[in-house]
Amino acid sequence: MEFVNIIAIIRSEVLERVEKKLRAVAAPGLTVSPIRGYGEYADLYKDDWLVDQIRLEVFAEAKRAEELAEAIMEAAHTGIEGDGIVAVVPVRHLYHIRTRQQCSEKPC
Repeated sequence: MEFVNIIAIIRSEVLERVEKKLRAVAAPGLTVSPIRGYGEYADLYKDDWLVDQIRLEVFAEAKRAEELAEAIMEAAHTGIEGDGIVAVVPVRHLYHIRTRQQCSEKPC
C-alpha cells in the first residue's frame, strides 16, 4: 500500500474549521504544530517578517491524497494573501512504533 504525507501551512484562525472538515471526511489522523514563517505573505512591519501560522500533517493512503488536500483547501480558503499551501509528499515506509510493524494492507 502506498502512503503520502499531506503537509499544510494555514492561518491560525482557520484551524478549527480545517479540523472539523478533516474529521467529517474521516482523515486517519492529524498532527498540528504552531510555526512562524513567511512566503506569499510577510509582515513587512516587523524586522523578521515572520507570521504565526499552523502546520498540519496527515499520513494517509495515497488514493485519498486528493480528497484530503481538497478538504484542507476548502476549509482553509479565505481568498486573502497568506492562505497557505498544501503539499503531498510520497512516503517510502510507514511504521507503528508500538508494534514495530510496517503499515501494509491492514488499517494503519
